[in-house]
Amino acid sequence: MEKTNLHPILSEADIQTLVAQYLADPIFDNRRVIVLIPDHTRTAPLPVLFRVVSDVLKARVKTLNFMVALGTHQPLDEAALLSLVGLIPHERETTYAAVGLLNHSWDNPHHLVQIGELNSSQVEILSEGLLHESVPLRLNRQILEHDVVLILGPVFPHEVAGFSGGNKYFFPGIASAEFINASHWLGALKTNYATNGIQHTPVRAMIDQAAAFIAIEKRCLSFVSSPEGLHGMFYGSPESAWEEAVPMSAQIHIKLQDRTYMEVLGCAHTHYDDLWTAGKVMYKLEPVVATGGRLIIYAPHIDTISYTHDHWIRRAGYHVRDYFLSQMDLFTSVPRGVLAHSTHVRGTGIFENGVEKPRIQVVLATAIPENQCRAVNLDYHDPNDINVATWRAQDPEKRLLVNPAGETLYRVKD
Repeated sequence: MEKTNLHPILSEADIQTLVAQYLADPIFDNRRVIVLIPDHTRTAPLPVLFRVVSDVLKARVKTLNFMVALGTHQPLDEAALLSLVGLIPHERETTYAAVGLLNHSWDNPHHLVQIGELNSSQVEILSEGLLHESVPLRLNRQILEHDVVLILGPVFPHEVAGFSGGNKYFFPGIASAEFINASHWLGALKTNYATNGIQHTPVRAMIDQAAAFIAIEKRCLSFVSSPEGLHGMFYGSPESAWEEAVPMSAQIHIKLQDRTYMEVLGCAHTHYDDLWTAGKVMYKLEPVVATGGRLIIYAPHIDTISYTHDHWIRRAGYHVRDYFLSQMDLFTSVPRGVLAHSTHVRGTGIFENGVEKPRIQVVLATAIPENQCRAVNLDYHDPNDINVATWRAQDPEKRLLVNPAGETLYRVKD
C-alpha cells in the first residue's frame, strides 16, 4: 500500500536538527571520516544532506571525504559531482574546499584491496545452496585510510538485495567485480519476483557477512525519500539503521494493486541514462503485468543499452534465467552480473527443448534503434507513437500507467 501520508515530509530545519543530534556521536571527533553516498540514479535530497553533514562534522574531524558508491556505474566528472551534492564552483573552492569528493573505481585493481574471503562453505550456507564457490572480498582501498565510515543513503525495494541501503554501500557499492558478479547472479537465481521488496534475502545475508570483514568503525544514516522529499532518517550501525528504515520504505515504496494488467507503461525517471539503470522500470513493475501481457519501458531520452557493459549485453542478449542455466558453457566469458541484469530485464519464464517462453513481453520505447532492440531479444515500440497523457484512457481496464517508474514497487495484493 502507498501510505506516504503516514510519513510527512521533513523540513530542512527538521533534517538539520536530526543530523546534528545523530552526528553528535563522539566517534567522529578528531578522526578521519569518509561518507559513502549514492549517485544520481537514486532519489535523494543529497544537496541538503551533504551541506548539513559537512557543516556538522568538518570542524570536528581530521579529514572529511565523500565517496560515491557507484558499483559499476560510470564515474562522475567534477561538474557532475558538484551537481550531485548541490555545490557551485565558488562554494567548492571556499566553504567546502577541505571536503573531498571521490568516485569509486570498481575495475581499477590499483584502487582495490582484499580484506578477506567468503569461503565456499559460507557462500553455500548464505546462498541457501544456490552458489558453491569462494568469493574474494575486495573493496576500495581508500576506505581503509580512514578511521570511521558513515553510510549516507536511501532505502528502496531492490531487485537483487530485497531492499537497498545499509551494508550494500560497501558490497557491492565500493567493491570489485567478484562480489558484484556473485551477488547479482545469486539475486538472478532467486529471481526479481521472489526478492524485490523482501527484507531478509540470501543476498542481504551475503552482504552483511562480507561487511563484517571491514575493520574500521562503521556508522549509517539510512533515510527514506520520495520525489516529494525526505520522510524519515535512522541512525546507528549499518545493520540497525537499515533494519529500522525498511518498514517505512515498504509503506512508502510498495504499492499494492487489486489485479494484474495486460499492458503496463512505465515511464523511466530521467535520472536513468541507459537501459542498464532504466531496467528498474521492469524490476518494479513485473509483478503487476498479467501472464501474456506487455511491459513497455518508455524512455525517449535513452539511446544506449549500457555505458559500461554494452559489449557483454550485446553478446548475451536478454533472456530468462533458465535459458542461461541450461547452457552456461556458452556464456562463461560473460560476467555473471551482466547475465543477472539480462534475466532481470527479461523476467521470469521457461526454456524447454530449446524454446524460450518468457512470461511477459518486454518492449522498449526508447531512442535505441529497433534493430538493436530486436538484436538483444527485446521488442520495440516507436516512442513517438505513445501519448503518455492519453495512453491509459484508451483502454483503462487493461492498462496501467506508472509515471515516473523505477523506484516504487508494484505488487498484487495477496
